[in-house]
Amino acid sequence: MISKTGKSPEKVLADLQAFKQKDPNWSEGRIFSLVYYLGEEHRKLLSDAYSLYMFENGLNMMAFQSLKKMETEILQMTSALFGGDEQVVGTMTSGGTESILMAVKTYRDRKKVHAPEIIAPESIHVAFNKACDYFGVKMRRARLNSDYRVDVNHVRSMINSNTIAIVGSAPQYPQGVMDPIEELGKLAIEKNIPLHVDACVGGFLLPFLEMNGVKIPAWNFTVPGVTSISADIHKYGFAPKGASVVLYKDMSYLKHQFFIYENWSGGVYASAAMPGTKSGGSIAGAWAVLQHFGEEGYRELAKRTYAVTQRFLAGIRAIPGLEILGKPDMSVFAYASTDPGVNIFAVGDEMQKRGWMINKQQNPECLHAMITPIHEKSVEPFLADLAESVEHVRKHPELAMTGQAAMYGMIAKAPLRGMVRNEVQKVMQKMYSLNNSEALAGEDENHGVELSGPPTFSRRLMFFFLNLISKLRAN
Repeated sequence: MISKTGKSPEKVLADLQAFKQKDPNWSEGRIFSLVYYLGEEHRKLLSDAYSLYMFENGLNMMAFQSLKKMETEILQMTSALFGGDEQVVGTMTSGGTESILMAVKTYRDRKKVHAPEIIAPESIHVAFNKACDYFGVKMRRARLNSDYRVDVNHVRSMINSNTIAIVGSAPQYPQGVMDPIEELGKLAIEKNIPLHVDACVGGFLLPFLEMNGVKIPAWNFTVPGVTSISADIHKYGFAPKGASVVLYKDMSYLKHQFFIYENWSGGVYASAAMPGTKSGGSIAGAWAVLQHFGEEGYRELAKRTYAVTQRFLAGIRAIPGLEILGKPDMSVFAYASTDPGVNIFAVGDEMQKRGWMINKQQNPECLHAMITPIHEKSVEPFLADLAESVEHVRKHPELAMTGQAAMYGMIAKAPLRGMVRNEVQKVMQKMYSLNNSEALAGEDENHGVELSGPPTFSRRLMFFFLNLISKLRAN
């Protein structure tokens, strides 16, 4: 319950600082996703810019015309980076998921069919599945080639009269490779179907890599057939969280994104994207960071990011038993085990014990990383710990059946996907229950597992799958 008497600002801030102590150590480059941090000078710029517009509300851009000015300039700068012409239009959103939601909604409403479908690679970001679920669109997943890029012929075979759009990634998240956008563009033109490019990860790094001479496959509005692009400024644009864009080739697409209701008692209501109230702080922060770095600043950041990525890739390839999956085009990659005696999830657990936050993936089983300039200080200690972890797991194969390695291994291999979904649903219900005293059945038994690390979602899933493993062994 809310306290009867308040706390001093000093006490509140001290409490907040204390809460952070168990969070990942992102400022030291020991986490490989979620955070895009460039140091305290950068943090102060974002904090100051955000604070200046903390109370302004993007719900009514006519009231706060400075917000509309900044949003327009952000979209103009982004369009120019993406090879857009004077016809390109778009909106800011709160993040990649909202940008993707808006694109799916737009294409659904643009082509009104009874059973709308979108065709996307198996590697497409899960936000597209979420958007399809929200908006009653069927997701059809096209298989990948051996290089993890989408099979364009398979996309072609799936197109029918219900297809409202096809999608490609620049790059895709799991292995960091670019889909063949030029080939998809030719297909889109041939079939007269919109093509959306998901550049939420790459949108604010790829253009500057290209300026630096890195060979990047064509992916933006310069590719005939591309009709929309989503990109997150709060990733490699290094803006504060809550800043993304979705751009369309022209207004004939964007107009389907708008919501307008003329009969509300409060007056005519018009909204360009999902939220009503929209933080002025995130708009101001995005504008400030784009103005601060400019082309030269972003090129330097891109140079540093690419260089440190190559050091990671070379170091991982040099460790016996590991390989990089595919040929990453940017700064996002995955690495897997080539040694049957080395469980890659167990390697991830060992790295976690050494203070690294490592992301695990399935289909195929691997570990994942997104590199930023902050990781320059991390290369040598990371590679040393990784080599030691691989050797330790090689000597102790039983680690594959303990800790999160067991959980993720079971998730990846469980044949009854509906059962996995149902159990995750139960975990989510418990995690979002406001009764914190509610205990998960069996949670007091750790089965000999070290339970350091995330104490909620991952921990509860771990218990479920460890119990499942025990039952399967018994049978």
